[in-house]
Amino acid sequence: MLSPLIRREIAAGGGWLGFERFMELALYAPGLGYYSRGDQQFGLMPRADGSGGDFVTAPEMSPLFGRALARQVAQALRDTGTSEVWEFGAGTGALAAQLLTTLDELGCAPERYTIVDLSGSLRERQARTVAERAPALAGRLRWVSELPAAVEGVVVGNEVLDAMPVALLHWDGEHWFERGVTVGADGSFAWADRPTELRLPVEGPFVPGTVTELPRIAAGFIRTLAQRLRRGAAFFIDYGFPEHEFYHPQRTGGTLMCHRGHQADADPLVAVGLKDLTAHVDFTAMALAAQDAGLPVLGYTSQARFLFNCGLMDDLQVADLRERAMAMKLVTEHEMGELFKVLALGAPGSDFEPIGFAQGDRCHTL
Repeated sequence: MLSPLIRREIAAGGGWLGFERFMELALYAPGLGYYSRGDQQFGLMPRADGSGGDFVTAPEMSPLFGRALARQVAQALRDTGTSEVWEFGAGTGALAAQLLTTLDELGCAPERYTIVDLSGSLRERQARTVAERAPALAGRLRWVSELPAAVEGVVVGNEVLDAMPVALLHWDGEHWFERGVTVGADGSFAWADRPTELRLPVEGPFVPGTVTELPRIAAGFIRTLAQRLRRGAAFFIDYGFPEHEFYHPQRTGGTLMCHRGHQADADPLVAVGLKDLTAHVDFTAMALAAQDAGLPVLGYTSQARFLFNCGLMDDLQVADLRERAMAMKLVTEHEMGELFKVLALGAPGSDFEPIGFAQGDRCHTL
């Protein structure tokens, strides 16, 4: 059971466990964490029997998402002289199937499509999805648990950075504290703060009682990628903000949220392992981590602008009414179009200009 495992770690830590580690266990503890226990997290709608998924991502919402992204991947493969696609956290495998199919149509099918995923159940689902939707290309798939020492190819990560554990900081008006988890008298999990040397990248001002996130693990992931990406490019699509919006003084509760059955709540200490825990992405932190490690930032813009730059409008012209309705959720401001952003990074020395940022590039806002 997951809760006893976490309680043991809390006890081993003297009665306190930093939230960063708590979130890691809640999501990824082998065989017990949310992403390790099965493959039913993804789905358009919940069902009465409890199945149907907890949330939906863009590839499940509309195949036009992958079709547009594939045009960007094709350009990146050609311009960087690489022949492999790397996808992190491939979910159901829907995006892999969409990319493989469209890249093949464009005459740019990769020699190999590598998925980096720790979940055995999700790997099985991904294999089934690609076998059903792109059977002629399923043989190009392979799975790994971590990056090799050197990577050459185009990296794609859709809603992967938001699922990386974050540290929580609490401002009491005079001092910063790291927020962690303890076990209450009734045996339930409870919040507990400790003094910390951790600091945010901005000075504030902050309202007393503010709680916010520090994305140390995501920034570390970007630095690791920078060390290993020898040739190619990387594209990350996720919900989030640049630093000045992420740490806005009015955002007093941070961005940490939970998702279960297509309903959101803000309490990660209940139903642990049964719901998704997620935090918005600080894209400035990701861009700075990349630059400091030698990866140039090639572009940053909204998902809507990126998809339109990659030809989504042409796809909509030939789509039926239902396809158009679902695809519009990808680009309208009140749905995913503005909240979701796309960040492009190049391997050291990259100088090509990605088509997804031809208009509306927002690098100046990072």
